[in-house]
Amino acid sequence: MQQLRVNGPDLKDTVDPHTVVNSETVYEGFIWDVQRDEFRLGDEDATLKRDFITHPGAVSILALDDQDRVLLINQYRHPVGMRMWEIPAGLLDVEGEAPHAAAQRELAEEADLSADEWHVLVDFHNSPGSSSEANRIFLARGLHEVPEAERHDRDGEEAEIFTRFADLDDAVAAALSGQISSPTAVLGILAAHTARTGGWDSLRPVDAPWPGHPKFR
Repeated sequence: MQQLRVNGPDLKDTVDPHTVVNSETVYEGFIWDVQRDEFRLGDEDATLKRDFITHPGAVSILALDDQDRVLLINQYRHPVGMRMWEIPAGLLDVEGEAPHAAAQRELAEEADLSADEWHVLVDFHNSPGSSSEANRIFLARGLHEVPEAERHDRDGEEAEIFTRFADLDDAVAAALSGQISSPTAVLGILAAHTARTGGWDSLRPVDAPWPGHPKFR
């Protein structure tokens, strides 16, 4: 394998959809489906087949208060049989809703908070080998409590959510020691810590292009 040095401007993922010969839904689930695509690899005639979860995408929120404490929510996750410390998040499942508007809604619904200042913190694909899920983590600052009369009635797994604030440095230590393992929490915490160290110069506007999500490129 040839090894080349990649400079900063060239160090980026690129959109490169391959020709799909056939596509079918092989499983319809309660929350998401499994799709099977047959596609050509490059200019070759040969094709490959891959099964993957189709996903509308998601947003997550790293909410930081004026004492540099990060908001964490504790929620039960059945597939892994654990109560996990996470950051607020939700699906992009409302037609026509912009990602930052979804993030504002999720912060209010899951944590009873609003925020004055919003930026894009970091983007990622949760499991690109098996899912189409693209996730954008927003940084929210200037936090305020949502008036009690306007708060969302949580049900299902969300009914058991409780929240805590943790010092950002303590949260970093918990992530690196393996005490918390939610991917959005770990990535959001480390990204916020790095961004703070750089004077927040890496933050992007809330409507920054999102090449990882087909609807928001």
